[in-house]
Amino acid sequence: MQKIQINDLTRKDFETSQDVRWCPGCGDYSVLKQVQLVLPTLGIPKENFAFISGIGCSSRLPYYMDTYGMHSIHGRAPAIATGLKLSRPELSVWVVTGDGDALAIGGNHFIHTMRRNVDMNIILLNNRIYGLTKGQLSPTTQLGRQTKTSPVGSIDRPVEPISLALSMGVTFAARAVDIDQKNLRDILERAAAHKGTSLVEIYQNCHIFNDGTFEAVSNKKLRDDNRIMLEHGKPLVFGKNRDKGIRLNGMRPEVVSLADGKYTEADLLVHDEQTDCTVMAYFLSRMHNPDFPVPMGVFRAVAEDCYGQSVRSAEAIVEGKRGPGDWDTLIRGADSWVVE
Repeated sequence: MQKIQINDLTRKDFETSQDVRWCPGCGDYSVLKQVQLVLPTLGIPKENFAFISGIGCSSRLPYYMDTYGMHSIHGRAPAIATGLKLSRPELSVWVVTGDGDALAIGGNHFIHTMRRNVDMNIILLNNRIYGLTKGQLSPTTQLGRQTKTSPVGSIDRPVEPISLALSMGVTFAARAVDIDQKNLRDILERAAAHKGTSLVEIYQNCHIFNDGTFEAVSNKKLRDDNRIMLEHGKPLVFGKNRDKGIRLNGMRPEVVSLADGKYTEADLLVHDEQTDCTVMAYFLSRMHNPDFPVPMGVFRAVAEDCYGQSVRSAEAIVEGKRGPGDWDTLIRGADSWVVE
């Protein structure tokens, strides 16, 4: 790969000659564009980026990035990315996955990456369906949704990716919509700057097999009344006229009107993305239409030691006691045998 001066990088430096093959109108195009716009701004040498994916429509993205990377095994991208980051800590490692890839066959790898706080960026494109295999229900498919594998409607309660990640103590969790390009780009920039595991869930429309599943929060005519933009240190206000808000009633969040004077912004929850406790962020992650607006933005962003730092500290302790490791000594040690 040709080395280019960091300050001279542009989006074109991250585009490949590959034909981009997603369905016309797929939300993945928007995500690809924003990723390619963000990378040149990070001050990282081009040869220090690596994109790892699993299997699915979303997992084709590394083909279209002129960086190092791997289209890997179904659900196992976080495990492969963990190994890469531990062996090459200077790299900026990105995982691109989907709701099926990450949360079904890859569920265990997903949760353990969250709890370990491996320094990587995970882009989870959530379209609530299996798109590549033509329309089966996924772990995030809504209750009652008819698909090829749930012809009378899904009876499985859907997984909420942000909630799951928060329950594992993820240090950065955010959500955006594929076509909301400014907000998406801002979140990707913040995720890239975060030290530790950053999870960015992107609501991505699959207009072939699950069209309109995010219409309430993506349609410009509807979204202001159906989403709430999270801003650190600010009260949770939403609505086209900013006349509604979220307050805490005991241990339950509730929607209140600000129009009649009974409640003011002083009565509302104030978003704190930096608190050590994940409870309030978890509350927010469980809010869904039609009862609540859907939160968008950064749920949590806290600084904690990364997994790689802990591993290297442990290695230093062992090396201090036993000296550097030696492969020949290990392989020919007492704990070995010959099979004849």
